[in-house]
Amino acid sequence: MIERRPFADLGGANHGWLNAKHHFSFASYYDPDRMSWGSLRVWNDDEIAAKTGFPPHPHADMEIITYVREGAITHEDSLGNVGRTEAGDVQVMSAGSGVRHSEYNLEDETTRIFQIWIQPNTRGGTPSWGARPFPKGERSGRFVTLASGFAGDDALPIRADARVMGATVKAGERITLTLDPKRHAYLVPAAGTVEVGGVRIEARDGAAISDLTSVEIVGIEDAEVVLVDAA
Repeated sequence: MIERRPFADLGGANHGWLNAKHHFSFASYYDPDRMSWGSLRVWNDDEIAAKTGFPPHPHADMEIITYVREGAITHEDSLGNVGRTEAGDVQVMSAGSGVRHSEYNLEDETTRIFQIWIQPNTRGGTPSWGARPFPKGERSGRFVTLASGFAGDDALPIRADARVMGATVKAGERITLTLDPKRHAYLVPAAGTVEVGGVRIEARDGAAISDLTSVEIVGIEDAEVVLVDAA
């Protein structure tokens, strides 16, 4: 099954400095049919105005993955970590037993990110943070694992039964991805249009995928896609 969730139908709020769209219930947006997709709890499509951002605030018991689509985000947390993550790159924060952090756009342009929250396998644990570049050229025509809870994956570690993957797909190109039909996959194009199992998915639409052993992604135009495979 593939369910298209059009970007125009997503919940959200425009706070001036932050224009946020929510694929799942979040903050003031509530839809009982869109609470989560397996252990994937949040997928926010955030546009953060220049020289603004999220001031320090707490989190616990959540794996928070930030995929930067345009611009850059600067992270600082109560563990002493400071880092700047640029477009195409990824950062992961395992909130564990509790951590405070800020995320600012210190650039002169709007920063656009996907913020993805995945429920961890267990509660508590020591919080951690990490970031890593993932050159788009290395994702051309194939999925690369960006963050993973599975040993042996060359990716940022998360404490969840899940993978976050990314690929770039040229117009006319086809990628086949093997899936476990008992798991939950959720795909969003950061840019461009694709067909997912024959369903047209525009930039920033969501595609909720389940009960399939494989799916073919076809580039309708040059595209950049992000996918979460979760329990």
